[in-house]
Amino acid sequence: MAQAIQKITLSTARDIPFNKLTLSQENVRKIKAGVSIEDLAEDIAHRGLLTSLNVRPELDGDGNETGVYRIPAGGRRYRALERLVAQKRLAKTAGVPCIVSKGETLEVEDSLAENVQRVSLHPLDQFRAFQTLREQGLGEEEIAARFFAPVVTVKQRLRLASVSPRLLDLYAEDEMTLEQIMAFSITNDHVRQEQVWDTVSRSHSREPYYIRRLLTETAIRASDRRAVYVGIEAYEAAGGVTMRDLFEQDQGGWLQDPALLEQLVMEKLKTDAEAIQVSEGWKWVEAAFDFPYGHTSGLRRVYGEQAEMTEDELARYDATRAEYDKLDAEYAEASEYSEATEQKLEELDRLNERPYVFDPQEVARCGVFVSLGASGELKIERGFVRPEDEPKDETDLTDDIGDDHDAHDSARPVIGAAGGEGTQPDDEDEAIKPLPDRLVLDLTAARTIALRNALANDPIIAFVAVLHAFVLKTFYVYGSDSCLEVTLQSARFSQTPGLGDTVWAKEIDQRHDGWGQDLPKDPNDLWDFLIKLDEVSRQALFAHCASLSVNAVIDPWNKRARAIAHAEQLARSIGFDMVEAGWVPTADNYLGRVTKARILQAVREAKGDQAAELIGHLKKTDMAREAERLITGCGWLPEPLRMTVEEGTIESDAVADEASVGSDEPGIISEAQDLPAFLLDEPETSDDDTGDTESGIDGEHLAAAE
Repeated sequence: MAQAIQKITLSTARDIPFNKLTLSQENVRKIKAGVSIEDLAEDIAHRGLLTSLNVRPELDGDGNETGVYRIPAGGRRYRALERLVAQKRLAKTAGVPCIVSKGETLEVEDSLAENVQRVSLHPLDQFRAFQTLREQGLGEEEIAARFFAPVVTVKQRLRLASVSPRLLDLYAEDEMTLEQIMAFSITNDHVRQEQVWDTVSRSHSREPYYIRRLLTETAIRASDRRAVYVGIEAYEAAGGVTMRDLFEQDQGGWLQDPALLEQLVMEKLKTDAEAIQVSEGWKWVEAAFDFPYGHTSGLRRVYGEQAEMTEDELARYDATRAEYDKLDAEYAEASEYSEATEQKLEELDRLNERPYVFDPQEVARCGVFVSLGASGELKIERGFVRPEDEPKDETDLTDDIGDDHDAHDSARPVIGAAGGEGTQPDDEDEAIKPLPDRLVLDLTAARTIALRNALANDPIIAFVAVLHAFVLKTFYVYGSDSCLEVTLQSARFSQTPGLGDTVWAKEIDQRHDGWGQDLPKDPNDLWDFLIKLDEVSRQALFAHCASLSVNAVIDPWNKRARAIAHAEQLARSIGFDMVEAGWVPTADNYLGRVTKARILQAVREAKGDQAAELIGHLKKTDMAREAERLITGCGWLPEPLRMTVEEGTIESDAVADEASVGSDEPGIISEAQDLPAFLLDEPETSDDDTGDTESGIDGEHLAAAE
């Protein structure tokens, strides 16, 4: 005979006056941190008590009920009701819905079970509930207020509405994580979301950062200089869409319409360039997002002069300088950063940044290059003269530059043959005829040899003479000639993008502009300037000019083995190294421009075989980016940037025999470390192949040198 199933009898429910309730000492919730009684009290005041208290009657010594009930489960709700009573918002005798336990289990067990058996609401359910409330007319702020949640949390949950319903269903079935859903929410394009999911679901590379990368690979970051220059508001006003990530720092998001942004950049650049031309009076202005490195080569540069300070400005400068010195001394001993102090210290620098004033006659023949700086600010290069805009008297003097027999000084006496109108009669007793050309040649040849010997015995003036020739070539495109047949050439490298944005190019430009401001405007005054210049500044100027002639480029059609070997000697002599100079391999400058085999070779040399194997399955674009992350800070260099293994002098015969530049020596090897979890745990199969003799010179020129 089958045994009857025992029926379960539930505990009864009834209202018990609040003043008859007390907390049980068996309640397991002892920690008060993070438990908000105030919020719950306000919620009860708004919508009432949604969950009954679990109570047990208190018995006297004889086992009779005393009329008081202990609460083993529901202590937080009791504290909230107690708060409402203390605020006189709830009567002491108000009935409280309670479940009266039969006492068949321990009180501590009931308290523990109530908290353990509770399941938090799934984020998707919370999102859908918030969405329903918004559809019924509640705003995000009101929803946040009613549920005592930060507004950003409500916005984050509602943002999940931008995710494809198909992906939300997968999330509901635990086939996706909340972090993955958050990553997908940066775009509203459901088709693109599903395409990216289909891509990542076939691989083990499902990290949220990887999903964000795929969703934003065709977009432009809001921190990009183009976006900063135009402004997000202007971009969106023109119809552009911006993707935002509410769950992670996104530095302003991503702009989805690069073509629109480029159009807005060029329109604003053109407008700003025209405004500069009109307001300052330049003859021409060229505007571009970027100019190739060396775009000013061959153009004479005119430098303006800073306007003199007014009496008020000078007084303010002196006061600020005194305050600066005091603050600087105090701040040097301070242990903490002070933004207010930093701002005061920057005030003096702003006083020094007075605008430069140009000669109106020069402005009428000069032009300006306008482009974008690295931080989205306008980069304005003023005062460049084109050859066709040079004054007639100057251009006449330059027609025969390079001819060894030309005389460019009109005051120079005539010592050669002469004839024509004004020539004296051919009478040796009454007139002195010009010296024969051959005699002049022989005499000046003798003088030249003697001058060479004298110059060789005066190293200081010899140095000045070479420096004079160098500066003429570097700063005075149409300047006077030097008697030294010394040439100085400077390659442009305009074919290499991004050179102008490197820290090295910026330092060269700053140093060049500093010397350009200090040098005399008339090249005929240059010699006296150099003679008076202190030795340290003179050497710095020499080094600057000489450095501009360095060319260690390996052309495809000319390997230049001897020149490259000398570049190695030069680099070794000054202790030069590309790693110390700050070069790092990136997807833009190397890794994304070579084959996958080269990428893997770089990672293998820098991090070891394990790291190379773990990224071997990635597509080339992703492999380049991951390789960039892996080998950053390893000091790895590609072959053309490495120093040769041999130390000391390189014999010329050995250099002449070199057939190509490069080395098979391995780079810096280190063990694989700090790999992302998805690479360490789940590799996958590849699916795609600058003694002053005059006051004030020393400090100024050393500043220019730096």
